[in-house]
Amino acid sequence: MIDFAPRSLLYVPGSNARALEKAAGLAADMLIIDLEDAVPADRKAEARAAMRAAVTAGYSGKRVAVRINGAGSAHQAADIDAVAGLAIDAIVLPKVDAVGDLDLTRGLGVPLLAMIETPAAIYAAREIAADDAVAGLIAGLNDFAHELKLPGGVDRGAMSHAIQAIVLAARAGGVWCFDGVYNAIDDAAGFAAEAADGRRLGFDGKTLIHPSQVDPCNAAFAPTAREVAAAEALVAAATGGAQRHEGRMIEDMHVAAARAMLARAGR
Repeated sequence: MIDFAPRSLLYVPGSNARALEKAAGLAADMLIIDLEDAVPADRKAEARAAMRAAVTAGYSGKRVAVRINGAGSAHQAADIDAVAGLAIDAIVLPKVDAVGDLDLTRGLGVPLLAMIETPAAIYAAREIAADDAVAGLIAGLNDFAHELKLPGGVDRGAMSHAIQAIVLAARAGGVWCFDGVYNAIDDAAGFAAEAADGRRLGFDGKTLIHPSQVDPCNAAFAPTAREVAAAEALVAAATGGAQRHEGRMIEDMHVAAARAMLARAGR
């Protein structure tokens, strides 16, 4: 697994040539070239060819994943053939309801980011995260809200149990976890608030649907100057074991967390 979890994971429609080109200049930590929801059924073959050309040309300094169509889709076999042999960092697999849904992608030898999008997936999330092929979980909250029949669309409050269950499953399995997308692309304040909430809940980063969300996402999931200063002070003061530091008790666990934050801030 890559040392640091990506903060910003931007979906790029495989059928949009301009978006594939523009993505090279964005500050997203990971590009997810999408062959699934963003691509109409009659343009799937075109999107696969464009994805292969884009990946082969390369995105210098960027991590690249491909979202293929899920288990049971008529398009999945062709997607798997299209990604075979490509130098990509991950495959994003949608609608993973059970460990068995991973089987057809295991042989590719590429880390999988499994999307948790249904009530069944929530109950299976711990086993999915524990699978050796899985590098992380992605909260697919649009589909999940639809499955729950929530009135008025996505309501994070109504999904709070499920959201935390995804984080818990990922941490139990020792893999990454990424928050779902924010649909209102013109609502910068709303996006910033949701990204901050995602970090507070324990997500490593967030999936994105528009380039304008990249920079605020990176800022939301990066340690602040105040957090960095506090971590530096804690590490400098630590002598081992439990001790008092700036009015609170700290121990080795807190020192390890501070060192991890500093490593991430200085990557």
